[in-house]
Amino acid sequence: MHCDYCSFKGYTRETCYKLHGYPSDFKSMKKHPSENSAAYTGENQFSNNVMSIYGNSSTSQAVGHLTNNQFAQNQLAQAAISGIPQFTQEQYNQIIQMLEKGSEDNGSAMAAGTIWMMKNLRHIHLEGATSLRSDILNKHLVTEMPNLQEFSVLCSTSCTNEVFSIIPNLKSLIVCDRLANRLIDMSSLRKLEALKFFVGNSPRSLARFVFPTSLKRLTLTRRFYFPWEYISTLVMLPNLEELKLKNFAVWDKVWRLSDEDKFQSLKLLLFSEIYFRHWEASSDSFPNLKRLVLKKCKYVEDIPIDFAEICSLESIELHNCSTLAEDSARKIEQEQEDMGNNSLKVYIL
Repeated sequence: MHCDYCSFKGYTRETCYKLHGYPSDFKSMKKHPSENSAAYTGENQFSNNVMSIYGNSSTSQAVGHLTNNQFAQNQLAQAAISGIPQFTQEQYNQIIQMLEKGSEDNGSAMAAGTIWMMKNLRHIHLEGATSLRSDILNKHLVTEMPNLQEFSVLCSTSCTNEVFSIIPNLKSLIVCDRLANRLIDMSSLRKLEALKFFVGNSPRSLARFVFPTSLKRLTLTRRFYFPWEYISTLVMLPNLEELKLKNFAVWDKVWRLSDEDKFQSLKLLLFSEIYFRHWEASSDSFPNLKRLVLKKCKYVEDIPIDFAEICSLESIELHNCSTLAEDSARKIEQEQEDMGNNSLKVYIL
């Protein structure tokens, strides 16, 4: 006699604990892992009360995330034995039900309020934008999730002070922007360091975003069609170290920076499929820039020659850009070499 689900002998599928769940009085025969094992080094997600939940149960992901029903059940059962995360059996069952529903029902699964009762969660990853309705939050008496550090993907309609007050310690956030004219104030997220916004196919105004000053990494992608003057306002973020503009986030021929426009902390600047031709800036505009990357910016004619005076600049990468941009990058490299600096590398790919 053996189980055709877990392949162990001595019982059948009908009584398999791994399939149907472990009884409350069950005692594991396995020894607890030592502090040097994966469970205590963070490689096991449950050791740190971390859970990554994927709405698409058919998606194949790396070990350590809930990606299909069998893996989810096994991991949840093991967590139930160890007693590390403080979730009830009912909550585990509800998570499995969410996974079985697939990605089409992400919004309703979240609206059920199940996840928001799990205060130990540190990471939430869901396929597709998720809306959080205030009436649902109030119904389930959701007050705060102090351990949550990463959320993906949140719908912009839920970017409200009420929602942000529940996740005050969030460090990383991905938002799908669905409303063109609504003010989105994220200033209350004082620990937010990484933010990615992506959007549908319509123009937006950057003036309606209020970013927290703690922000270090910002990505804007998918057809915002911002003019460059909006991007220049990001100099107001004192801790911004990485700025990535992708997929027509900007649509403007000339980026002209004034003497007062200084990205003081910026180390990485990346453009991917951005439409512009000219770039007017001085080395003072990016005093600490280390890496400049342009991908598929086929209309760019020049990179400011004054960038040769940026002592911190380590690399310029051009992927499928114009020959004019390539020549401009080589001139900057030559200028630095003439000044005795051989550390700058130019990569033409």
